[in-house]
Amino acid sequence: MRKIGIVLFCALLLLSVVACKGKDKGEETAEVKDAYTFGYIAYNMTDIWNEYSARAFEYAASKAPKKVNIVILDAKGNLEESITAIESLIQQGVDGISIFPISTEQGAQLVKIANEAGIPITVENFMMELSDPGNFIATIACEYDDIGYAAIKFIAENKPGAKIFFCAGQRGAGVYEKYQEGVDRAMAELGDQVSIIATLNGDWLTESAYNLTLDLINSGTSFDYIFANNGMMAKGCYQALKERGLDIPIVSTGGSPDDYQMLVDGIESANMTAPVSLQGVQTFKNLYDFVVDGKSPAEKRKALPIIPVSGDKLNEFIAWDDYEGAYNYVYSN
Repeated sequence: MRKIGIVLFCALLLLSVVACKGKDKGEETAEVKDAYTFGYIAYNMTDIWNEYSARAFEYAASKAPKKVNIVILDAKGNLEESITAIESLIQQGVDGISIFPISTEQGAQLVKIANEAGIPITVENFMMELSDPGNFIATIACEYDDIGYAAIKFIAENKPGAKIFFCAGQRGAGVYEKYQEGVDRAMAELGDQVSIIATLNGDWLTESAYNLTLDLINSGTSFDYIFANNGMMAKGCYQALKERGLDIPIVSTGGSPDDYQMLVDGIESANMTAPVSLQGVQTFKNLYDFVVDGKSPAEKRKALPIIPVSGDKLNEFIAWDDYEGAYNYVYSN
């Protein structure tokens, strides 16, 4: 009997070693189920950026190998509503949660509530750069400095020697300042190829950009390229140029449906697109891979890809509502 016991012990030990070898580094133990339920807490579904991201999240779920039911709850920009939403998802026993926070601090609060409940949680739209953000799977967010860098790089590659008018956004809120960081970084690398002859703040508004562009033309300042910080200002710059009979290319940002039409109409010559549909698909992938397959993303903090699209290459444009295109992009890169 003693020999039989020893043999059985050795067999069990061997099985445990084999099982341990089957778990790769960076993977977590995942419960195998026929179907899963993910909760999605929106910042505000009336916000077009948030809405497109949430719909892309849903689309990615519809393509998943395993069935995933999605419960979307809208915080409506309200902290108390977001707390109520995550408590509801916990009570429903969801398998994972994705959040589009109102702020970094509010996001950390939701992350920690999910941590206490033992539910995996992932984040989008904020890099969560806090000293104690809680334990989240990953995050993907638009990095405005990367867009600013991409715009100057695009101009340098397409028109060496360009003299650029940077029609910038509003000072003080932090968004323009991040764009400026990227522009400064690009100029440190490419300043021998292009120059910025003026940086004027149009406050994201069409009328302001129109007036600034007219004033710059009237001053006799010579420029042959415009970087407009958003589509609204691109329209204002274009109106001023058209009024004065000038044909100067305008690069803008965002990649919204309006931006696409402006590329078609020739108002923008190029757009540094940041398709929010990619954000929604990627945040779903982060959650699914972790919860279903037990795999942690290679990058805990990932910047939303910036895809430069010129007017003559519209086939490369991934629209905010092109969920299939976003899905194919994320899952092939």
